[in-house]
Amino acid sequence: MENLNRRDVLVALSAFAAMGGVEARAQASARPGEKMLSESMAFPFDSLEVRKNQNGVSRPVVQGVLATGETVEMHETTLLPGHMPHPPHKHRHSEFMMIREGQLEFDNDGKKERVGPGGVIFAASNVMHALLNVGETPANYFVIAIGRESGITPVGAK
Repeated sequence: MENLNRRDVLVALSAFAAMGGVEARAQASARPGEKMLSESMAFPFDSLEVRKNQNGVSRPVVQGVLATGETVEMHETTLLPGHMPHPPHKHRHSEFMMIREGQLEFDNDGKKERVGPGGVIFAASNVMHALLNVGETPANYFVIAIGRESGITPVGAK
């Protein structure tokens, strides 16, 4: 520390100020009712809420705003054979889908591709997409959505 000159101190102070600014921007970008995700935590699988529906089961994991300002939502889905979680659609946020089990068909704006265990799907913002379980067993995958939602646009809508 004794070898720091005035320039080094000013550079260090600027860096610390910028880091504080990121947190302040994240706090400012959180809307009323949104959870700030500013502490590390674990989400044991057997503690997740189970939501059954006609297509299978979903388990919400977390939803909130990161310290860097991004809105994120994560859930796990088990999709029955021959089912879709919902019709083809597009939305403002982007999604990563990590396949744990089963065989899914990813419809990427009309281009269909099969993805199995260990595969990752990326659905870009405002691009029409859909998933279909094309296997003979339930498919299990995790979704990480990044960005705020502005509403889902189904097929045929403008």
